[in-house]
Amino acid sequence: MTTKHPSFALVIACVISGCAVGPEYVAPQINSKQQFVGQQEVTQRSAAVQTALETWWQGYQDPLLTRLIQLALQQNLEITQAQSRIEQAKAGLSAANVALLPSGNIDGYGARAYQSTETPIGQLLTLQPGYSRYSNSYEANLGIGWELDLFGSLRQGQAAALADYQAAEASKVAIQLVVAAQTADIYIHARGLQLRLDVANRQLQTQQALVSNLRLLFEHGLIAKSELDQAESLLAQARVAVPVLEASLQQMMNALDVMLGALPGTYQQELASVRSLPAIPSLQVIGMPADLLRRRPDLIVAERKLVSANAQLGQAISEYYPKFSLSGLIGSATATSSELFNNASSQATAVLGLRWRLFDFGRINAQIDHAKGREAELLAAYRLANLRATEEVENSFTELLKMEQQVFFLQQGTQSLDQARSAAQAAYTQGVVSQIEVLQADERFLRMTDAHLQAQIAAVRASIKVFKALGGGWNSHAEQQS
Repeated sequence: MTTKHPSFALVIACVISGCAVGPEYVAPQINSKQQFVGQQEVTQRSAAVQTALETWWQGYQDPLLTRLIQLALQQNLEITQAQSRIEQAKAGLSAANVALLPSGNIDGYGARAYQSTETPIGQLLTLQPGYSRYSNSYEANLGIGWELDLFGSLRQGQAAALADYQAAEASKVAIQLVVAAQTADIYIHARGLQLRLDVANRQLQTQQALVSNLRLLFEHGLIAKSELDQAESLLAQARVAVPVLEASLQQMMNALDVMLGALPGTYQQELASVRSLPAIPSLQVIGMPADLLRRRPDLIVAERKLVSANAQLGQAISEYYPKFSLSGLIGSATATSSELFNNASSQATAVLGLRWRLFDFGRINAQIDHAKGREAELLAAYRLANLRATEEVENSFTELLKMEQQVFFLQQGTQSLDQARSAAQAAYTQGVVSQIEVLQADERFLRMTDAHLQAQIAAVRASIKVFKALGGGWNSHAEQQS
């Protein structure tokens, strides 16, 4: 696409009217459905506690979880980095604002010189009567300069800097949401590993007792060697599971400390006791997919970057037009300090400046094409961000619903095996079955219990994904600023 050069008449018209060149920003239209696919099922979930999206972590009714998230929001180093980026963008905005204003400076000097008589000038001066080799000079000036933003170059720069600042603020909020969700996810994972480790130790004890009994029977020739080998294989599996779970638990503890901006081991003692997993709360309001545009700060970041690119395109187009500036100087210059501010020593200058890149349009065209490409890229990125945000919500809904179904079925299986274990224990008390059958029933129950726990952990973690996908934890103060 070939860019047309501005006509002289258009330049004159813009000089007179003070117009700003470049395309006006129009927010892109995003296709959206009336509701998410899994929205109805998620809102119809039965839960003991309802929670607000802004403070979703309180709905789990776990004071330690709430405290850890609050610490993470205060101490996490990624948030600290994001705050530093805000300060950088704020400085850029201040510079863009100041560029629209006149600038002034005061300069002055006092000098004393000693003239050589061996130079041609010195030899001529010595012929003058009353000549002195010493000379003084004093000067003090106030200078003012102002670029007249007739075609909006500076205003477009200001708009771009403002959008960058707003994007930096929204980016910090987006990081806060991620930090809160990751902290909760690590915490739930750690709690789940503690519960699974407790079950694994019980499985180990059960398998050890079962192998001991089977070995005794084998020594008396009452069972085959293959039956003992199978039990010993299961015992080896139970032994291997414990250190694997312990290593995973330690990694989660370390990861949680890092999320809190602390050295690994700092908060480990607070999670020493084993606790049950919190119940999953339900949401009061989910809203329509279009609400994500206002609720997810990462989408606001993408949109603000698009605004900045649009302003930068206008700034590139403004290079077609001349730039005018006003500058002036008022001051005093004299050879004696006593006469520095006398009328006779006063001086003044006024300048109207013009700079026009008349023979540089090829380079300007390249800069405009680059800006257009950048804007098109960010527009596609904004649309893609919206699609992926919707995808994230839909996937989190599906994962939560399916994990809760799995929890329900495994809970039924656990209850059935618990009843079978109780029946085996009663039969053993009455002398109907051997202790081996009791241990085998107990081992099957513990295996199902571990599977049930894994499903519960996955369901709670899936609920955290739902809150994160919906933009839960939005800071209303940051929203107003953005």
